[in-house]
Amino acid sequence: MSETLLKSFETTWVPRINTYLDENLRDCSDREILTAAIRYSVLAGGKRLRPLLTLAVLTSFDQPVTAANLRASVALELMHTYSLIHDDLPAMDNDRLRRGEPTSHVKFGEDIAILAGDALQPLSFQWLADSGLPATMVAHLTLGLAQASGPRGMVAGQVADVKNTGHQLALPALRQLHREKTGALIHYAVAAGVIQAQVADPVAHELLAFADAFGLAFQIYDDILDVTSTPAELGKATHKDADEQKNTYPELLGLAGAKAALKTALATATSALQRASKDSQRDFELLASFLTYFTD
Repeated sequence: MSETLLKSFETTWVPRINTYLDENLRDCSDREILTAAIRYSVLAGGKRLRPLLTLAVLTSFDQPVTAANLRASVALELMHTYSLIHDDLPAMDNDRLRRGEPTSHVKFGEDIAILAGDALQPLSFQWLADSGLPATMVAHLTLGLAQASGPRGMVAGQVADVKNTGHQLALPALRQLHREKTGALIHYAVAAGVIQAQVADPVAHELLAFADAFGLAFQIYDDILDVTSTPAELGKATHKDADEQKNTYPELLGLAGAKAALKTALATATSALQRASKDSQRDFELLASFLTYFTD
């Protein structure tokens, strides 16, 4: 039931998100090669998980998705794509494949890839600013995205990742690393829906607890897939984390331990949604359906 619900939601919204990105990035720059590089990475595919989470929160609160809501929600995908472009660079993970295609620096050169990422950062804030949402709401969204993507969020996690390669972290430090590197933008995705739907505490608090548990599950699952999948299945190189002595859950806990940690994170996420449902008298089955990402 939950998997069917998620599939239906994706079928409705992923094409709309992709069409919006396509149409609104056609003239994003007056430099042809920059526009091409931006479009290449943003339109390369992907689950569109982060804007979907925002839209799922709005849907759960019976909020009609206006053009302003859609623009503000999809802005997060620009920030996420910037992070992928820079994460793939030779100075970082040095990946040559992303979603089954050559990475941006392989396709366009390292200089243009860096600049495409640089351009996507402010463009995400531009889409928030000119979305047409109320000014106070835009201010909260802008602050939240800056905090999630900046020096105490995603970038901090990336620093911890590269600086601790070859040095095994203890479990609390590993959780913190991934709370920043992966979890921060997922936390913001749910927060963006909470802000736009004007959800009050304690329900907002529980939905953000769900987001944090979901973000942890997402990273653990990704670590597991790196060990258990093939490049053809994932569309990117596998087994690189172990080869490069990266800090991962299977590396620290073993594969069985990582699977147990994933199960615990999913239980935490489910409990948070149950508390939110009790406090709000609302059905959060749509958000719960996102946990089926991890059922393989």
